[in-house]
Amino acid sequence: MANTLGIIKPDGVRRKLAGKIISKIEDSGLVVRGIKILRLSKGQAEKFYAVHEGKPFYSTLVEFMTSGPIIVMVLGGHGSIEKWRELMGATDPAKAKYNTIRREYGTSIEKNVVHGSDGPETAKTEVAFFFREDEILPKE
Repeated sequence: MANTLGIIKPDGVRRKLAGKIISKIEDSGLVVRGIKILRLSKGQAEKFYAVHEGKPFYSTLVEFMTSGPIIVMVLGGHGSIEKWRELMGATDPAKAKYNTIRREYGTSIEKNVVHGSDGPETAKTEVAFFFREDEILPKE
């Protein structure tokens, strides 16, 4: 039962969607094992999204992710990575399945309200970027 990272992006926080999103997470059976609200500096955003450096959207992504507070969460439970990705929906809200977070609340590919790790290694790295081990509730 690996943990995964979930982020409610600045557009979700700004539009006061955090409660709705967290309710969907808990209703899906995922467990919030850690949660923080913070604002990324430009350097933190550049480091977190370094995998996208050089791509056309990199600078606008960094700018967007530093435009306001975000909520970072450690999500756990059986199949947490896959379950969270399914609940988020496709990156493009217009292509996301109905009843997914991005379909319901996303407004564009960039402003798609949430982020999630795409696999076990990424999840481990991304969780560690924001959380120390002692900040994460143990698995039940």
